Amino acid sequence: MKLSVIILAAGQGTRMHSALPKVLHSLAGKPLLMHVIDTARGLGDAVDIHVVYGHGGKVVKNRLKANAINWVKQSEQLGTGHAVAQALPAIPSENMVLVLYGDVPLTQLGTLKSLVDVANEQSLGLLTAHLDNPSGYGRIIRDKHGAVNCIVEEKDATELEKKVNEINTGMLVVAADLLSKWLPALSNKNSQGEYYLTDIVEMAVKDGININTVNPESSMEVCGVNNKSHLAMLERYKQRQQADLLLSRGVTLYDPARFDLRGEASIGRDVVIDVNVILEGNVSIGDDTYIGSNTIIKDSQIGSGVTVLSNCTIENSIVGDCSHIGPFARLRPETCLAEKTKIGNFVEIKKAKIGTGSKINHLSYVGDSTVGKDVNVGAGTITCNYDGANKHHTVIEDHVFIGSASQLVAPVTLGKGSTVGAGSTITRNVEANELTLSRTKQTTRSDWKRPTKNR
Repeated sequence: MKLSVIILAAGQGTRMHSALPKVLHSLAGKPLLMHVIDTARGLGDAVDIHVVYGHGGKVVKNRLKANAINWVKQSEQLGTGHAVAQALPAIPSENMVLVLYGDVPLTQLGTLKSLVDVANEQSLGLLTAHLDNPSGYGRIIRDKHGAVNCIVEEKDATELEKKVNEINTGMLVVAADLLSKWLPALSNKNSQGEYYLTDIVEMAVKDGININTVNPESSMEVCGVNNKSHLAMLERYKQRQQADLLLSRGVTLYDPARFDLRGEASIGRDVVIDVNVILEGNVSIGDDTYIGSNTIIKDSQIGSGVTVLSNCTIENSIVGDCSHIGPFARLRPETCLAEKTKIGNFVEIKKAKIGTGSKINHLSYVGDSTVGKDVNVGAGTITCNYDGANKHHTVIEDHVFIGSASQLVAPVTLGKGSTVGAGSTITRNVEANELTLSRTKQTTRSDWKRPTKNR
C-alpha cells in the first residue's frame, strides 16, 4: 500500500522563548523540521509528505519552500487529533498514514521502516519507548495478556498509571480509511480540552484492530524539543553520533566532544582534525590533510596534503593540494587556491584565484583578483578593489614580486616577472620584467627636536 506522511509542526513553542518557530530552530546545522522531512523521504520516492503548520506558518513555508511537500494550515491549535484531521482530506483513503512530529528530529529511518512494516488495514503500528523517567508523557496501558488497551495522558492518569514507564511517542501508522472513521468521534473532554490523536488507540481496540508496538534503539530517537535545554542536549548527542561515525571511518579527531559537523562532510584517509573545528554546509577534505584548532570551514573543498593551521575561517572556497593556510587566515567566498599555495597569518582573500606556488604570507588583503603562479606578495600588501561605488579587478601575472606595504589600486595589471618596490602605491599598469617604485624622497632634518609636553 502507498504511504502518506503527516508531520505535525503547528505548535508555537513558547518555552523556546524565541520569535523563531520552534521547528525552525537548528540542530546540527539544519532546522528540526528538515531532519524529520529528510528521514521521511528515506521511506521511498513514492511517499507523499504533508506538513501541518500553524504558528509562524509563513516563515516555516518560506524557509523550506524548495521542498516538494503539501502544506496544510491548522488555524486553531485544538490538539493532535484535530491537526491530523486537517491533512486527511488530501490523502487517498487506500493509503497508510504515518504520523510524525516536526520537533522530534532524531528518529532513525530503520525505526520508521519497522513501524511501517507492522501496520496494515487491520493493524495499527505504534511507536513506544521505555523511559527511566516517563514524566510528561502519555502512558501505554496494557491488559493482563500484554496487549495495548489505551493511552492515558499524564494529566489524566491515575497515580497507578503514572508508575508505568512505557510511554507513547505519538508516532503511529494506520490506514487512512480507519482514521476517517475515528477522527470525527474524538472528544475534547479532558484536562487540556483538546482532541488527542492517541484516543484512536482505544477505538482501534474496540473495533478489533491489532495494536503492534515497535521500540527505538535509543530513547533519544523519540525525544522532542520543548526548550533550549532539550535542543542543546540533542545537539551534543547528534554531534557525538557524527564524530563516532567519522572515527569509525579512520578520521583522527583529537577530541570528539569538541568537534561539530553542521551539514555534510566527505573526508579522506589519514585526516587529522584538532579541537573546536566546525564544518558547516557541504565540505570535502582530501587525504593526508591537517585541520588546526578553532577553524571554521563552510561549503568548501579542501584538497589532499593541505595544512590548515589554527584559527582560520574558510567559506565557499577551493583549496588546492599541498597548500598551507594560516594561522589566522580568512578565505572568503569565491576564493580558489591552486596547488602548493601559501596563505599566511592574518591574510584575507576574497573572490580571487591564486596560482600554483604563489605566496601571500603576512597581513595582506587580496580581493577581486587573478594571481598567477609563483607570485610573492609582501607583508601588508592590499588590493584596493573598491572605489566607493564599484568593485574593480586586479591582475597579477606569473613570477611577480610585490614588496611589503604596497597598495595596488584597481583596475590594474602587473605584468609577468615584474617587481614592485616596498611601500609603493600602484595606480597604472606595470610592464613585464620591470621594477616599479612610487616613493617620496627620504629627507632628514638634523635640527629637529621631538615635541615635549607643556608644564
